[in-house]
Amino acid sequence: MQAGEVEQFFQQNGAYRFARWGRPIVPVVFGVDDASLALVKGGIEAVVLLAGHKMAETDPELGANLLLFFLRDWDELTAVPGLSEMLGDVPSLVARLQARGANQYRTFRFDDGGAIKACFAFVRMDAALADLPAETVALGQAVHAILAWGEGAFAERPALVDAQGAAALHPEVAALIRAAYDPLLPNAAADASHALRLAARVL
Repeated sequence: MQAGEVEQFFQQNGAYRFARWGRPIVPVVFGVDDASLALVKGGIEAVVLLAGHKMAETDPELGANLLLFFLRDWDELTAVPGLSEMLGDVPSLVARLQARGANQYRTFRFDDGGAIKACFAFVRMDAALADLPAETVALGQAVHAILAWGEGAFAERPALVDAQGAAALHPEVAALIRAAYDPLLPNAAADASHALRLAARVL
């Protein structure tokens, strides 16, 4: 993978912006049954292990820092207590998501150094997602939460591929995630020269 290709994964509004987690990940999942919960957490654990990062039982500042909500309709967000503290004007957000026909939305919070300190992810289980195996949905959400990807990160290269009937990370995406968590690299970067350092580590 060339530096220019790496750079495209982290383009935000025309600028390079890279961020990875700077603390252990503590997930909480809402809106799924016990069997699906195990699959979602298993997907997160697999991607965190791939990255060489850590998980924990609790975050000393936030309690949980990766919150995943599975919904049937975006209107359900208006009934979630305290959500406006995380997302701001929830009714306006719901209207925008409905207008776009979106089935996913996520937003990150960053610490003073620019590293990810929290991620809030919302998945509306529309027909397209409902047709996918639960393991595929879980793995996809884990990939999207492990780094603050740019808007068009997976336009040219999908995050997941079919591996003998089961979902697996695209090999180059997996290599990029591993490279992104190299301990010699910073948790956050806003200079595109960082993409050169990432590309040199993508094996």
